[in-house]
Amino acid sequence: MQTILNYIDGELREPNAGEWLDSIEPATATPYARVPDSDNSDVAAAVDAAKRAFPSWSRTPAAERSRILLDIAARIDDQREALARAESIDNGKPISLARTVDVPRAAANFRFFATAILHTESESHRTDDVAINYTLRQPRGVAGLISPWNLPLYLFTWKVAPALATGNTAVAKPSEVTPMTAYLLSEICRDAGLPPGVLNVVHGLGPKVGEAMTLHPDVPTLSFTGGTATGARIGQNAAPLFKKLSLELGGKNPNLVFADADLDDAIETSIRSSFANQGQICLCGSRILVERPIYAEFVRRLVEGANALRIGDPLDDDTGFGALVSAPQLDKVKQYVDIAREEGATIECGGDAPTSLPDRVKSGYFFRPTVISGLGPTSRVNQEEIFGPVVTVAPFDREDEAIDIANSTAYGLSSTVWTQNLSRAHRVADRLAAGTVWVNTWMLRDLRVPFGGTRQSGVGREGGEEALRFFTEPKNVCIQYPLSDS
Repeated sequence: MQTILNYIDGELREPNAGEWLDSIEPATATPYARVPDSDNSDVAAAVDAAKRAFPSWSRTPAAERSRILLDIAARIDDQREALARAESIDNGKPISLARTVDVPRAAANFRFFATAILHTESESHRTDDVAINYTLRQPRGVAGLISPWNLPLYLFTWKVAPALATGNTAVAKPSEVTPMTAYLLSEICRDAGLPPGVLNVVHGLGPKVGEAMTLHPDVPTLSFTGGTATGARIGQNAAPLFKKLSLELGGKNPNLVFADADLDDAIETSIRSSFANQGQICLCGSRILVERPIYAEFVRRLVEGANALRIGDPLDDDTGFGALVSAPQLDKVKQYVDIAREEGATIECGGDAPTSLPDRVKSGYFFRPTVISGLGPTSRVNQEEIFGPVVTVAPFDREDEAIDIANSTAYGLSSTVWTQNLSRAHRVADRLAAGTVWVNTWMLRDLRVPFGGTRQSGVGREGGEEALRFFTEPKNVCIQYPLSDS
């Protein structure tokens, strides 16, 4: 069994209290590593290290910070196979997905922000003939970064890279459910020559490590991705301390398919947007609304595609659909399918565990891709985030009806629209309550654009210029002129 260590002040350390948690491989339901069960003392040590490192790192020239972060990106690329295997074991996702998406995007995060800081602009305002004002953007100090279990390396680096690029130091907490890739990244950062204390990684439980981070007075900036209930708790902790806060939370994302859509493309992409990473992506389209003339054909072909997904060992290159991340997550998915049955739904496919699996993974946390019909928009299954391979399908007759249903939940993270009508595409996108609207595509990302949700999907924005602004504090300098030389 492997041992995962904290990364504090440039060193890999055991937890101060000597307590450990088992890290479970979802595909086999067996422990494969032990992870620190850290506490407040480990967080305090990490924050102290970050505070000591901040003056020097914040004054390090942008070109040097860029060089180190680019080196980290290159090392991620070099270790793609090891990182992909670790993520597959950790998370239960197919190794092919980790290899082609998660690990390359982690490297891209470092590469993007490492170069972005070389091309920033400063605002300047001339005040008549009296003065000139210009704005400095300065790093804020120690950033507290809390990332989720569903995309453990990709979203971890999505926070770490801009925080470090802009001259902040960081204390980061990966999910205790999926700790391995953050541990491997710690080793990569150390080997790349990142100065001690610039990045600190503390493993452990949210109520112990996460809570200590959010309450620490010397952590002025918090970025969290995870569940809405936990985000609310973090907001309560952060508000009295006037911390700057970014919360990327849950979603119940609608996928609107109009009758004029390219049906082949819409179905192929909807299968991916429904069931990628076993439906455990905050951007998955979990509510599919289809215009009535094509509804029957769409459902038939969606079910065929879901049934064709190859369920198996995540470490098998041919596997297209892996295991859910944990036993509690599997139980949650089962409970919502039971609720759907109680609400009178029709289970079009799935709804249970697969009956045939390779011997190595027969005890794992597997659940078949599930398509449900016959539920109204106010049903619990259509209102509450499940975060698993369960999607609902329903017909609509009018554009306004589709938009009303799409906007009928408490969430507003993303939406997808399928239509060949350009006017409709712009019109519907404008009216959907979502931070991101994809038209005739899904998960096509540009790191320059802002990312985040509305309502219970969160507050604040990440990505591109928004991230550079989030991790820096504006300071206005006003100089009156003409100035005397004396």
